[in-house]
Amino acid sequence: MSEMTEYQPVVYVVDDDTGMLESTAWLLESMDIQCRTFADGARFLEAVHADMFGCVLLDVRMPGMGGLTVQQALRDQQCPLPVILVSGHADVPMVKRAFRGGATDFIEKPFNEQELLDVVQQALEADRRIHERRAFERAVGARFQALTPRERDLVEPLARGLRAREIAAELDIGARTAELYRSRVFQRLQVNNLAELVQLCVVAGIIDPYDAALRTIAESGSSG
Repeated sequence: MSEMTEYQPVVYVVDDDTGMLESTAWLLESMDIQCRTFADGARFLEAVHADMFGCVLLDVRMPGMGGLTVQQALRDQQCPLPVILVSGHADVPMVKRAFRGGATDFIEKPFNEQELLDVVQQALEADRRIHERRAFERAVGARFQALTPRERDLVEPLARGLRAREIAAELDIGARTAELYRSRVFQRLQVNNLAELVQLCVVAGIIDPYDAALRTIAESGSSG
């Protein structure tokens, strides 16, 4: 999945404690990690957009809009940024609510610098994988869009494992024509075999992952 443009993540630090903001920013920047700081959740949410890379380091207890409310707002906006929640007074219900809301981690103040760096790096790696996956899905979609209508007709029968003669009978075309279109489909989709084609069809939502798994099991069983 290497079809993503340059990945430049930012750690968004949201905390009403000015001293904490400054010390956290200094720590991250000392490790060459870009960061932006926000003194309250509302200002951070105003800056949120779909193309943000990185993660959020979010204080739970803030005046006005608390961290758990900000976390829910991010979910409502379908923002994929991983969220690390931070609190100096954590309790079990708070931690449960954080993780149920999709938090990637929860750390307590005062935190160890290495602990913070470790959880941030893990969140950034998770975010990178998310964006790589999305970039790959867009690239796969573009490949399918490049197919002609007739070539698209062959994709689903090919993914079902039908041979050229079977596809020809199903689409009412000649066997040689079916074989020609099969070659074109493989070339345009940049796949070398049926397994790769099935994988792309799953990514594109053309076939169900469960059906694809059953097909793989059946094929492996018949080949054994």
